[in-house]
Amino acid sequence: VQLVESGGGSQQPGGSLRLSCKASGFTADLNGIGWFRRTERKVREGVACISMKDASTYYADFVQDRFTISRDNVENTVYLQMNSLKPEDTAVYYCAAKDPNLEHYSGRAPYEFAYWGQGTQVTVSL
Repeated sequence: VQLVESGGGSQQPGGSLRLSCKASGFTADLNGIGWFRRTERKVREGVACISMKDASTYYADFVQDRFTISRDNVENTVYLQMNSLKPEDTAVYYCAAKDPNLEHYSGRAPYEFAYWGQGTQVTVSL
């Protein structure tokens, strides 16, 4: 499975960006797709996750009501709509596909994900 992110860039506080994550290759095993970010402090944290099967979602507390994750199963693409951006949202954002060998997962732990994209930079500043 290959994952390619796009849609990053620079925005002012309060602005919006939409990230895309396109999956290709052996997508039959795709179940959960998550977004993670690595901040300047080098901390990698889970942002949101969506099930490709039933569209159930998980959001980190710090993005509740600001970010929305969605999927397009036909295009094998997952989106992250980011609104009301804050400077602390500045990070490299990665999408990742759940390890198909895991039966249960929370959607928030990096070790649950086996395939990763190359990342896209999001910068929020005046």
